[in-house]
Amino acid sequence: MPEETLLPDPDEDLVARARSGDTRAFDALIVKYGERLYGLVYNMTSHKEDTHDLLQEVFAKAYRSLPSFRGRSSFYTWIYQIAVNTTLNFLKKRKRRSGVSLNELDSSVHHDPALVDSSHLANPEKQSRLRELQKRLNEAMLGLSEAHRTVVTLFDIQGIPHAEIARILRTSEGTVRSRLHYAHLQLQAKLQDCWE
Repeated sequence: MPEETLLPDPDEDLVARARSGDTRAFDALIVKYGERLYGLVYNMTSHKEDTHDLLQEVFAKAYRSLPSFRGRSSFYTWIYQIAVNTTLNFLKKRKRRSGVSLNELDSSVHHDPALVDSSHLANPEKQSRLRELQKRLNEAMLGLSEAHRTVVTLFDIQGIPHAEIARILRTSEGTVRSRLHYAHLQLQAKLQDCWE
């Protein structure tokens, strides 16, 4: 993958201060990216407690690795790489341990105001359909390979452009587009009856 000309990193000052031992600067980076990283990890694991644990690990790894951060990518891309790799490693271990049970999926997703349209709360039939759709979507996402679930999470849920996903995953933009296309076809096939 060819090296691209990078725009100045908006986090350059905070990163420099954090590298020199300013913990408040690193805390500011956590505040800046914490919510987006939470969404990324949660959508890859579908489990609240695992997400909290993984984020702690991601931030600890990032802090320990700051001296080796050379600025060849933006801090944003670098910390996303750490989050994706940490989560994928966790998912591989979890899969080897016991396999993912759909009963383990975090049921709090049904009550998360960011994910639930509150206009449906007054209509029990709509609420029931929404819960069923969310369950089916979780099942369909878990049916994807880790590589495909990752690109769907980064593109469709996080809204990250193809080129940035390619940098995060250290692959080509064509590979990202291909994985995304294949994942969308799989999700459409699994959820086809929801639209019929």
